[in-house]
Amino acid sequence: MRSRLATRSARLVLAAAAVTALAATSTACSPDDAEDTSSSSAPSAVSSGSGSPSSGNSLSASASGSGGSSDSGESDDKTAASGNGEKSGYGQSCGTNDLDFTVTSETQAGGYYLVTAKAKSGITCYLDVNTPSVSFGSGADGLASPVGQGGEDPIKLNGSAVAYTGISPKTTNTDGGKEFENVIIAVTNDDPDPAELKLPDTATVDKPIVTNWATDRAEAVPVIV
Repeated sequence: MRSRLATRSARLVLAAAAVTALAATSTACSPDDAEDTSSSSAPSAVSSGSGSPSSGNSLSASASGSGGSSDSGESDDKTAASGNGEKSGYGQSCGTNDLDFTVTSETQAGGYYLVTAKAKSGITCYLDVNTPSVSFGSGADGLASPVGQGGEDPIKLNGSAVAYTGISPKTTNTDGGKEFENVIIAVTNDDPDPAELKLPDTATVDKPIVTNWATDRAEAVPVIV
């Protein structure tokens, strides 16, 4: 009977020893488990580190934004260049108010007035209508008739370029006529802003005539053919 109890006791002791050994093994594996845990947390750290590329993307966007700023500046430059490229009045038909006029008294052909037209500073324009509208006073009898002399169509005016027209205030052989101290000139009949020019002397007006615009003043001497 004791032999059986001893055998059972021995088995219990061995079983207890096995349990103790197993417990010790489990305890010994814990550090490894901890290392596994730390190694498994490493991808988490890398994942967190992937925020660094995200930061890089942010910098790239910022660079892209500055590029957009550059494009905007280029656009502004083009606009400025375009604005500088456009000269006031460039390529348009001349209006009377685009021009400066001078009047001189000449002795040829029995006496006439030479009108010189020049574009104002910064203006480039064209005299598209060959003959100016000229009158002394507002009456129909003071309107100058075109004689068709000279003329170039169109005449470009800018800088120092000038155009001439000649006005003869009296073409009759009678002693009659009206006296005027000014002459009205416009580049077209319907110009809303004609110029009134002071004459160098008092003109006796009777059936006046006017030449076409010309770049050669010799062609602006009014003669009835």
